Amino acid sequence: MGTAIKEAKIALKKEEVPIGAVIVKDGKIIAKGHNQREKKKNSLMHAEMIAISKACKKLHDWRLENCTMYVTLEPCPMCAGAITNARIEKVVYGAKDKTSEDGLFEKILTSNRLNHKTEFMQDTENEKECSRLLTEFFKNRRTKKNRNKS
Repeated sequence: MGTAIKEAKIALKKEEVPIGAVIVKDGKIIAKGHNQREKKKNSLMHAEMIAISKACKKLHDWRLENCTMYVTLEPCPMCAGAITNARIEKVVYGAKDKTSEDGLFEKILTSNRLNHKTEFMQDTENEKECSRLLTEFFKNRRTKKNRNKS
């Protein structure tokens, strides 16, 4: 998770929402990503999607079997679908998404409609650091917005 947090900090420096993701296979990081929606002007450029794309390229396969993804925030529905479709074995996330009280992430990863089930767990040791990055980012963003209104 430490490397995912470093990726989130890279996003933060670029004024992107500070989310980072890494994919590990056989104990080695094979792909990293951080949010790049603003830079790329593309709504698909979430940290998870970038990491999945890089891992597929590295392994020359769309199946990321026996891989674990570490991500600083609970993945959104789009990313959860991509994680399942990529056959990622396990997801470890830092902060719980405050907007996902309906458990949609878990529902997608465990849906009977899908032929692959992905394990998931929260990294409670790094939860505070992951949450802090996001909270500070949005707090600063609101402060800037209010200054511009004055």
